[in-house]
Amino acid sequence: MRPTVNDIAREAGVSLATVDRVLNARPGVRDKTIRAVTEAISKLGYVRDIAAANLARSRSYKMAFVLPDTESQFVQTLAAALDGAGAQAATARTEVVLVRCPPEDPHALAALLAGLPAQGVAGVALMAPETPVLRDAIRALRAKGLAVVALVSDLPNSDRDHFVGIDNRAAGRTAAVLMGRFLGRDVGRVMVLAQSLLLRDSAERRLGFDEVLQRDFPQVEAMQTLEAHGNSATLRAVVTEMLASTPGITGIYVLGGGMRALTAVLDDLCLTGKLVVIGHELTPHARSALLAGHIDAVISQNTGHLARSALRILRARADRMPIDVSQEQIRIDIVLRENLATQGEA
Repeated sequence: MRPTVNDIAREAGVSLATVDRVLNARPGVRDKTIRAVTEAISKLGYVRDIAAANLARSRSYKMAFVLPDTESQFVQTLAAALDGAGAQAATARTEVVLVRCPPEDPHALAALLAGLPAQGVAGVALMAPETPVLRDAIRALRAKGLAVVALVSDLPNSDRDHFVGIDNRAAGRTAAVLMGRFLGRDVGRVMVLAQSLLLRDSAERRLGFDEVLQRDFPQVEAMQTLEAHGNSATLRAVVTEMLASTPGITGIYVLGGGMRALTAVLDDLCLTGKLVVIGHELTPHARSALLAGHIDAVISQNTGHLARSALRILRARADRMPIDVSQEQIRIDIVLRENLATQGEA
């Protein structure tokens, strides 16, 4: 027979109310009493049914997911995955709130985050560049008891609880292996494009890319990163200028967004299919470009897994429960035209 809170109270010599306060980490309990209850739990082998406890207290959760307000297809795909995860989580008394914030505006983001505790939010997952202003905002959320998860792009120098996403440095190394092998032994230059290197995922991918190229493919030169800041006109201008002024470009590596603008430029310049193009995230456009042979490979992560993992971690943190690290490991997928039919975004 499974032990109950009544058994714990008898074993520890305390009231049921005291056991409840200890289980829910409420203040006002002496250290000696906490130790007695904890020892009773261990001795009896008590395992708490969090779901039942929450149902009995009619406890519900509101989790906010903060994404940049951009036209990025990856962000749109992630938002759709969050909607799906939220629909499933509703049966467990969990509400998912999707919040959009102007990209690369740390002060607007900080103001948005500061208002979330008053809205009854228990946890926050966000995709944003790490800045001093954001670190202060996260610290304030944590001080108020909110769980905070970094999504897609890590915030390792902040007080965030956890990071949900692929190992971006390993993803960059993977891109370098693909680029080097696709280019072969020929000497060449690779143009590198990014939305912004303020995004840690892009910075880590670039670091991993350079490590492997320098070690294993010294005949291939990775050029400086060109940042477009989500602006298609800027990307078009810098790519056109670089291709016109720099001889020997044989490949293009896209660290983040901008694939739609890039393929349009290459088409205008009659260069489609003449350069090795490798990017990230299996968006609808990337899928069609792979099928058409306009790009060569995509390094992807499953948006459904991202959404579900972030939600599970926020719930676990809110309930002060452990995380199954293996379950939350996001896999790096390599997508080619030849295996595209087997790749899903569930």
